[in-house]
Amino acid sequence: MTNPALQAGLDPATLSDLLRLAGSPGFDRLTEQIRRTQGCTAPIRLVGGTKTLDPATQTVLHAYNTDHEPDGVLRVACGNRRASRCPACAWTYAGDTYHLIRAGLVGDKGTPESIRDHPRVFATLTAPSFGPVHNRPGTRPCRCGILHPEDAPELGTPLDPSTYDYAGAVLWNNHASELWRYFTIYLRREIAARVGLTQKAAREQSRVSFGKVAEYQKRGAVHFHAVIRFDGPQGPHTPPPAWATLNLLTDAIRAAAARVRVVVPPNEDYGFINDWVLRWGEQIDVQPIGAFGQGEELTEQAVAAYVAKYATKAAETTGSVDHRVGNKEALILLDVPDHPRRLMEACMDLDAAYPDRRLRAWAHMLGFRGHFSTKSRAYSTTLGALRQVRADYRAHQQRTALGLPDPDEHPESTLLVVAHWTYAGHGATPGESWLAANIRRDIQHNREHAREIRAELADSEGDPA
Repeated sequence: MTNPALQAGLDPATLSDLLRLAGSPGFDRLTEQIRRTQGCTAPIRLVGGTKTLDPATQTVLHAYNTDHEPDGVLRVACGNRRASRCPACAWTYAGDTYHLIRAGLVGDKGTPESIRDHPRVFATLTAPSFGPVHNRPGTRPCRCGILHPEDAPELGTPLDPSTYDYAGAVLWNNHASELWRYFTIYLRREIAARVGLTQKAAREQSRVSFGKVAEYQKRGAVHFHAVIRFDGPQGPHTPPPAWATLNLLTDAIRAAAARVRVVVPPNEDYGFINDWVLRWGEQIDVQPIGAFGQGEELTEQAVAAYVAKYATKAAETTGSVDHRVGNKEALILLDVPDHPRRLMEACMDLDAAYPDRRLRAWAHMLGFRGHFSTKSRAYSTTLGALRQVRADYRAHQQRTALGLPDPDEHPESTLLVVAHWTYAGHGATPGESWLAANIRRDIQHNREHAREIRAELADSEGDPA
């Protein structure tokens, strides 16, 4: 007789748990909870409830608790930004990042549309070389003599690992956020110097705003993509001065990047007798951002989509892992490829020499310990504001479904919500994980289908026929 687990394409443990869930009285409600989390991989489990009261009469208008939920818990999305951890929550995070970056380019969500007239560029700042690596230099073969295909596993790995500066690479990653901080300081100084103003006078006439994201190159070095924009003295709501031109911004970015130096002191106790002088690499790319639909190569939509794409990725794209590793032996058990393994080992070797840098704790990130997505205060809206809008929308839907008054539509109606929640764990059983994966796949297919329909409608509306 054929094994039913093999027929279903499931391992016996998953099939057994799935049959248990399907036969339980709360299966439909469980499926609804999973769908509300968009198929979250590791949902947070909460125990508790809420009461909605009319404070004037102390009448309970609505009450909810988890006693009657499947397993007595409410499942909510984990909110992890990493696509390797939770594709569902990462999709939401990428969408929020897209709208945040886009709002600073086209004007939306509190940012005026006049922002499109401000000089703005898309800048990429990279790490220097730590040794020659396998690459694809155009149509020419690599220095190893081979013309590598795009998906060649050796791309980004050293030609000679024995001479590659692994220590310098992880220290550079570890200090990348400080390199960026000094870059923003020097950028403002370079702008002021180019227009013959003091830094104070330049700040009184203009502002520099930015939104950036970090990305790992295949060699394991972090580099930054940033939208950098000139604003007026009060930020995006005021126009920049006449001297704040695109060429000036481009020249100032290149000059500021060239000035940055971060010095890591030697540690003779561990054999490091010279300073480590960290700087940006020579490959600095600065491109103007054009308006959507005007024929420019780099459009507002393309920039926002590019930044959002990398906001959910981290060092696991290089072959590393997406969690902390305690020792070198674990790297072998985890089957980490040679190049990222050497970078992680370098973090562990340097940890004792520079304990304040916490290199061992960030070995899985190849030393990098900064935020992947950051912005200046005046660039556009915030991720918190975008999440609040989504929460308010869902709360409005819930009030409508329950027949409760909406405070926005009836200001005289005051509601008091009393809530008590207790953390009861996170994660899913094998059967729940299978359900979540299928729900997540169906949601993704629906999104892709809707996108295709919108594209077809846009093409038909633009067709003169």
